[in-house]
Amino acid sequence: MAERVPGKTGVRAAKAARTRARMLDAAKALFVRQGYAATSMQAIAKEAGVAVQTLYFTFATKRAILGELLDVHVAGDTEPVPTLDRPWVAEAMAAPPAEQLRLMVAGAGTIFARVADILEVVRSAAAVDPEIAEMWQVNLDQRRTVMTAFAERLVAKTELRGGIDAERAADIALATLSPEVYHLLVHQRGWSAREWTDWAADALVRQFLPDP
Repeated sequence: MAERVPGKTGVRAAKAARTRARMLDAAKALFVRQGYAATSMQAIAKEAGVAVQTLYFTFATKRAILGELLDVHVAGDTEPVPTLDRPWVAEAMAAPPAEQLRLMVAGAGTIFARVADILEVVRSAAAVDPEIAEMWQVNLDQRRTVMTAFAERLVAKTELRGGIDAERAADIALATLSPEVYHLLVHQRGWSAREWTDWAADALVRQFLPDP
């Protein structure tokens, strides 16, 4: 059986995907290194080794680049699958209470390892750019939705310490598993990702679950 040779359309699509990824990588490096406001489209194009017209044609705006970086790094891929539909979430939801919390923290840690520096760029830029502020708020709302789903599942399995309800549990988890805290402890204070994971999981188990 003859080996199928990719057609011209497939070759062009693969080349375009590689160029898009290179531009995103260049933008991320510059945003993290020198900040969103200080990074121009011209600088991104130069870093990526493409014409600035190519960058504008692909993304149109610098905000669109930052938004795509955020989406891709939160997901870990380019598939349009929401966080709550990811396999690791289903595994955590099905686990006993303490294990659910540990898997929830591990999943958050995996995401933060990819996206914490980008979220810090968004958070900083949000202070002066209303559209970026909206991007930050959307991300916060999405994280609150995920934490609420986890909290409601936890409450369905066990009564929480002190009669904490699902809404309060979601708020506590949202604060504990915030990118600001991750960035502070891991990127600024030098904790390892494992140390953050152990601390956060222990904090939530102690906060939520009754003593054995």
